[in-house]
Amino acid sequence: MKRIIPDTSAVIIGAVSEIVEKEDLDYPEIIVPEAVVCELEHQANDNRSEGHKGLKELQKLQRMQYEGELAIDFKGKRPTNYDIKYAKSGEIDSIIRDLARSEMGTLLTNDKVQAETAKAQGIPVYYYEQKYIEKALSIEKFFDETTMSVHLKENVIPMAKKGVPGHIDFVKLENQPYSYSQIHEIMDEILDKAKSDPKTYLESSKEGSFVVQSREYRISIAYPPFSEGLEITIVRPVANINLDEYHLSDKLLERIRTNAEGILISGSPGAGKSTFVQAIAKYYSSKLNKIVKTMESPRDLQLPDDITQYSPLEGRMENTADVLLLVRPDYTIYDELRKNTDFSIFADMRLAGVGMIGVVHATRPIDAIQRISSRVELGVIPSIVDTSIYIEDGKVTSVYETKMTVKVPTGMKEADLARPVIEVRDFETGELKNEIYTYGEQTIVMDIDLVNGSNSEEGYKSSVDKIAEKEILRKIKKILPKKSKVDVEVISPERANIYIPEEFVPKIIGKNGKRIAEIEESIGISLGVEIIEEKPVNKNPFEIDIIHTRKQLILDLGKDNGRQNFDIYINGEYLLTATTSKKGEIKIKKGIELSDFLLEAVEMGLEITAVKK
Repeated sequence: MKRIIPDTSAVIIGAVSEIVEKEDLDYPEIIVPEAVVCELEHQANDNRSEGHKGLKELQKLQRMQYEGELAIDFKGKRPTNYDIKYAKSGEIDSIIRDLARSEMGTLLTNDKVQAETAKAQGIPVYYYEQKYIEKALSIEKFFDETTMSVHLKENVIPMAKKGVPGHIDFVKLENQPYSYSQIHEIMDEILDKAKSDPKTYLESSKEGSFVVQSREYRISIAYPPFSEGLEITIVRPVANINLDEYHLSDKLLERIRTNAEGILISGSPGAGKSTFVQAIAKYYSSKLNKIVKTMESPRDLQLPDDITQYSPLEGRMENTADVLLLVRPDYTIYDELRKNTDFSIFADMRLAGVGMIGVVHATRPIDAIQRISSRVELGVIPSIVDTSIYIEDGKVTSVYETKMTVKVPTGMKEADLARPVIEVRDFETGELKNEIYTYGEQTIVMDIDLVNGSNSEEGYKSSVDKIAEKEILRKIKKILPKKSKVDVEVISPERANIYIPEEFVPKIIGKNGKRIAEIEESIGISLGVEIIEEKPVNKNPFEIDIIHTRKQLILDLGKDNGRQNFDIYINGEYLLTATTSKKGEIKIKKGIELSDFLLEAVEMGLEITAVKK
């Protein structure tokens, strides 16, 4: 130990100075490889804590040399771009071992593989094993039993979210803002723990961010240039409950126990999705003796040891799925589904026979099914998702099931419009809530409540009508010259009118009506052709009728004035400018200021007139 050659791992953990101080060595010679200095410099430039720590250790060794405790020198070649590129393959470690051999010194390392390789090459080696000491993170002081998340940012007062899903308060933790150095010290502590604690994982490391999972804490770190300031967000689940505590119906429990193989669990952020997923995973594992695995990034679900949690293998969930298809678990939890690849992997694994439970962000119960319907073929949706559970304020508020049928979609009448339809029904009551089907080239997710309520409100236009109008308009514009005046109106579920200039009517009809028949067949609706007549502009004011409906005031200017701009006056005083509908109507919602003015004018018997612009 008269001549010590430390590698990068030994310098970072401060092994050199610690050995010199503890073992009372007699003026040892420390030869630091230039490859070590290069690696530390590179890490420090990347703002990585290990780089800064290593450079501080070298500075400490310089002070110890000045005090007469040791001699320090820097030797060896600096690594090339090739060496840096293949550093993970051992190129830089090989440079350090070569220096130890040529200097006939003792290699000091904290790297087990480096030590074993040096022994195999006959190089004297000192393996300095750093024992892990269990120590709580300083951020844990901010958490109590009600704390959901802690938010730290430079020059900002520390804040926390406290409460339970549905009842959350944003509170101050201290009265003084934290400085950059305080936040940076916390970040270094977290990253150091990720290197030594077997239950702390660096889940993601990118330019400007780190994601660390330390036991129950999910920690997101952002720093410039990704964010404008250094910020740390720590999230922890506030509840860890059993499925029994959700008081699910016997019917739903039986479904989960026997029939549910493709489950989507949805809800808004903070609604309690993860807590419910944990409960259902433990239910499958402990109560039903099923093999349960998870796919997570980061791995933040709090689960018992008999449930293995997988992260993206080599950064790709596709690789994780390949492994799981060989393992063949009974159920796999995918937390969470966001990108197209996530939904594709979920679908592939479910169709391969693996029971799947997916977690999806959603603001309505139907949103989870709608998101997957836009990414997979319509016909396989019931095979992929048979049960959708919506969580709100920590409770199960809606449960939907999906089934395939062939029928005329709700709101349509003609039998030749029958097509495959995915029915989404309330699991408890059997009530039909939504239908999913193709219409033209689009996938429609129809809210049945809107369709059934369409006759109760005058002027109502369903989303199917709007989509149909756009689809017809798109096809007509392909046929006519650019900038031609064209309009379309769906007047019933089985008929729509096309409004075009008279000169283009033969072009739309086609020889013996062939062209319009082709359009009707592709759209699935019959079409009528109406002529748009150009009328001279009437600048004289004329009185208009006002029709009351439950939710609207309708200013009726006559069908001849459809699609025109008008100024509306009350007793000669200007009120508004608006464009009429195809029927020559201007609709104003009740309850707003404009409708109040009009109602007051009608009650007072004032003259309401319109002037064409």
